[in-house]
Amino acid sequence: MTDRPHIIVINRWRERYAEFTSYIDHAENRVSYVTTEVGTGSVPPQAHEVVLVPATDDLARVRTEVRALATRHGAPAAIVALKEDDLLVGAALREEWDVPGPRQPSQIVFRDKYVMCRAVADAGLDVPAFAAATDTAAVLAFGAAAGWPVIVKPRTGSSSAGVVRADGPEDVTGLDLDSEPMLVQAFVEAPISHVDGVFDGQRLLAWRASRYLNTCLGFRGGTFLGSVEIDDPEVNAAIDRAATAYLGALSPGRATVFHLELFLDRAPDGSTVCRFLECGARVGGAEIPFLWREVHGYDLMHAAWQLQLDRPVPPVPQTAAAPYAADEVAGWMLMPAPAERPCRITESTSMTGRAEGPYAEVVLHPGEVLPDADAYYEHVGGRFRFRAADGAATEAAITATATDFRVRAEPLALSTTNA
Repeated sequence: MTDRPHIIVINRWRERYAEFTSYIDHAENRVSYVTTEVGTGSVPPQAHEVVLVPATDDLARVRTEVRALATRHGAPAAIVALKEDDLLVGAALREEWDVPGPRQPSQIVFRDKYVMCRAVADAGLDVPAFAAATDTAAVLAFGAAAGWPVIVKPRTGSSSAGVVRADGPEDVTGLDLDSEPMLVQAFVEAPISHVDGVFDGQRLLAWRASRYLNTCLGFRGGTFLGSVEIDDPEVNAAIDRAATAYLGALSPGRATVFHLELFLDRAPDGSTVCRFLECGARVGGAEIPFLWREVHGYDLMHAAWQLQLDRPVPPVPQTAAAPYAADEVAGWMLMPAPAERPCRITESTSMTGRAEGPYAEVVLHPGEVLPDADAYYEHVGGRFRFRAADGAATEAAITATATDFRVRAEPLALSTTNA
């Protein structure tokens, strides 16, 4: 044992979404990692110790490993878990070891979509009708009252896993409503946007709003998923007001990073109408962390790290504070896996260096394996990042890349999965 603080990081990313060695000195601290095999790709060589678990959201297994690490290296001074699915695990362990950072009550409101929508509705804010989908009868009664179609989803799900659209009573029969708590919501026919940034407990310190090209649910069905930042000042002003209100209802007086999804529509007078969809107390997925570092000059993951240690977030430069100060509009695009994961890539094409193309990409080469790992938006057919002078140019580059990109793969036996 030494007097160096022992920090435990729970991680499942292969990609360097978080720059761990930039956030904490690995020489002055003993930094241990609890990770999946796939997640070892982002664990720095300076790690004090690395232990593997099949899944980082398995609280019982992770708790056992944390206790063993504490026996070998001393009680943790901090526990960090940045991935959405690991937030409650991290919060539970902080309570157990009495270390700084968010506890379960502040995280449940961002993980349980029923509790989340209840908090927003109780604040008098606009949220589509919702109810707990306790059984088939509850979903049928909700559909009869709210109208069809309806959306049925896991209350603590992520990446649109398990989300089903039911167009009528005939689609409800056979739905699995027993494996995990479920939510039913009224379907809203309006474009979906996401807002990412940092909330200080009262106002947005740094944020960007983006509109989706296609939908997260459609991506699971095989269509590309894109996003381009909104550069319309009037729309952004409406989003600023709405996002501040939503975060105020979900995290009153407490700072958090956030990934907020909302419906955007137009009122008869042409003004922008925002309706709440859902919100996470974490950095957005896909290419969002990279775009913030590379285009906007601010590391949202570093802010999330600091907040999990109850420390102030890094200072926000003016260019990252609000879209009104931006001189570039960023965007990203994901192509779905070319075959059932895990699969071996047989063909792929680079899209960088084109007149209308991404400035950065992550494309697997022939022979590389796309794993069936839990970080769903990380392990896809291709990931691309874009920047341009305005939203129209960014969107044009995204759609051109989606049209021209080619990737093929062959499935692997399930026994080869490393997740």
